[in-house]
Amino acid sequence: MSDTTPQRPEGQYDATAAQPRVQVEPTPTMPEQAPGAATGSPYAASGAHAAPAVETMSRTVVKTKTKKLPVFLSALGGLAVGAVLVIALVMTGALDIDRGGSVTAVTPSSGAQTIEIDAEDTTLAEAVSAKALPSVVSITTEIQNTSGMMGASQESSGSIGSGVILDKDGNILTNYHVVEGATGIVVTLDDGSSYEAELVGSDESSDLAVIRLKDADPAVLTPIEIGDSDELAVGEWVMAIGSPFGNEQSVSTGIVSALYRSTAMASTNGTTIYANMIQTDAAINPGNSGGALVNDNGELVGINSIIESYSGSSSGVGFAIPVNYAIDIANQIIDGKTPVHPYLGITLTTVNALNARQNGLPVEYGAYVNEVTEGGPAAEAGIQAGDIITALNGEEVTSADGLIIALREHEVGEDVTLTVVRGDEQLDVKVTLGSDEALQEPQDSSTDQPGNELTDEQLRELLEELLGQGGGYGNGGYGNGGW
Repeated sequence: MSDTTPQRPEGQYDATAAQPRVQVEPTPTMPEQAPGAATGSPYAASGAHAAPAVETMSRTVVKTKTKKLPVFLSALGGLAVGAVLVIALVMTGALDIDRGGSVTAVTPSSGAQTIEIDAEDTTLAEAVSAKALPSVVSITTEIQNTSGMMGASQESSGSIGSGVILDKDGNILTNYHVVEGATGIVVTLDDGSSYEAELVGSDESSDLAVIRLKDADPAVLTPIEIGDSDELAVGEWVMAIGSPFGNEQSVSTGIVSALYRSTAMASTNGTTIYANMIQTDAAINPGNSGGALVNDNGELVGINSIIESYSGSSSGVGFAIPVNYAIDIANQIIDGKTPVHPYLGITLTTVNALNARQNGLPVEYGAYVNEVTEGGPAAEAGIQAGDIITALNGEEVTSADGLIIALREHEVGEDVTLTVVRGDEQLDVKVTLGSDEALQEPQDSSTDQPGNELTDEQLRELLEELLGQGGGYGNGGYGNGGW
């Protein structure tokens, strides 16, 4: 896999990479620890987490002596020159200073531009921090790794991430990759108190999950105020809150760098879709995953999730899942529903110049339909194997993942128009998007059968069914699970 392919790397620097990696913001991992080790540690109690590794770094700060008199004379001379310049500008009318706290700059070509200066802006970060910090938590997970015959040997590992308190019931929204595979979850609140938590539900394809605190006093919980991510504008002030590298309750500020950034990323059981992401230059590092991106009112507008970086750490290009989408998924999970996504019932492969020439395809871009699921929305609309989808509702589709991302921007039951190239023809096909809920049920129910032994034949059939519905990469294509 090339460095430019969306992936979940470890964040190591690669000098040969021509482009920065797009990656899920990795969570700091704790070292593996065999049971019974470090019995004197506070983490050695039954069911507790392995202690995080402590890395000691030393830095040498060199203070240089300066000659104070020359510096003083230089500063005095600079002030004098500046004062003369300001007086000259005022006398000529080029700079008009009024008494209302605003500065008006006048230029011959553009006229007057008034810039209002609000002294309260200097305390904005403090006010937002005070409001939002109590609603953001640190999440530590434990994963039991079993090895040997009959699970004779077990080792513990884990990771650190962040989450956002949604309500007084103790429901917390975070990223799926923060709690993936966790056998134990501990949540630390802003006041330092810790609680065990359980997984309520997750949506791997959206990288979202909800966990719930056990035995938490509602009086100590501060639900975050929800904002409107649809109202965000490029250049708007934002703050990222989380636990970078395990440093709990850390804040960083920046702006909305861009909107509607999208990518698709291969995961263990399918494809994770990050659609319409918020890009920000607020520092996001390992451990910030699942934390809050808030606006200048302290309202939640995004869930910090992925970064683009050569090194795996902050490069000023971070991305957050828009809160409007994240809250919709969270509410479905809390209500006991299975989060659903638009479904076409097709398998896809990206068309490019190389495979188009090799296979004599009529176009050099788009999503090639490998197979159509019988009875699915695409089949009912007349889509056929061999078709190449080049647009959705008039918006160009250049690849398989481009079509998947575009579909995620629509709702189940919505009618969309696919532009299809079939041989020498170009057709517009109307399709009513279905739901992928039916595809997810077999995967959920198959794990809820303790004590039922499967025969080799049943296991083979189950694996074939799951692989056929997994929605993952296979031979360069996308499965039909959800597409």
